[in-house]
Amino acid sequence: MAVWHFAERNPFEYAVSQIVARYAGSTAPAPGASDMYRFAQPGELLATFLKAGAAGTSERLLRFSIRAPISVEEFWTLRSEMSEKLRTKLAHLSTTQVAELKSQVMEALSAYACEDGISFPAEVLVVSGGKQTT
Repeated sequence: MAVWHFAERNPFEYAVSQIVARYAGSTAPAPGASDMYRFAQPGELLATFLKAGAAGTSERLLRFSIRAPISVEEFWTLRSEMSEKLRTKLAHLSTTQVAELKSQVMEALSAYACEDGISFPAEVLVVSGGKQTT
């Protein structure tokens, strides 16, 4: 299984969420709640595998780039249209606030623009294990 590592190491989501939080607030998930960073802490998912009786377990960090042949503006459009959570937060803001928020997101994401689109560094933890043999 692959799970997202720490939020701040995955700017495709983190850069946007930090700006949105300034306008729409942010609530930390309850401990153990299901969110995209639920198993970000090294060892957490591995412990779950071990508790379930998995054998031959391992965990490793995988660093990679998320690249797409789209502009920063197109990325924002995708994020704001695809994410129900983000759409809900934006719906509670005024038109002026959404415009300000979008401007700040464009500025933050411009650091990840490249010649052929956009490129974000990303990190996941890859945890593996198998069924114990008897």
